[in-house]
Amino acid sequence: MAAKEEEICFKKETVSKLLSSSFKEDKTKLSGDATQLMREMLRVFAQEAALRSLKQAESEDCNQVEIEHFKKILPQLVFVSRQVERRVRVRRVQTKF
Repeated sequence: MAAKEEEICFKKETVSKLLSSSFKEDKTKLSGDATQLMREMLRVFAQEAALRSLKQAESEDCNQVEIEHFKKILPQLVFVSRQVERRVRVRRVQTKF
């Protein structure tokens, strides 16, 4: 497979709106640092998904990544994201005490 490297980027406004849509109160504000951190997390997540999908396609001797390859690796990504979420919760609890 030809290695074509493209930069993964998420627009600041899009990420900000996405995060703000989950706020329960209108008074809640979103800092620029929080938006930047989420953009970086999304970039890493998308990059990992692309790489794992590519490896899945290669393991099946395919020369093109298809949606089926992504579907096969999706449970791995969900598992990893839940592990990260648990670690963040543990750190929040530890910092409160």
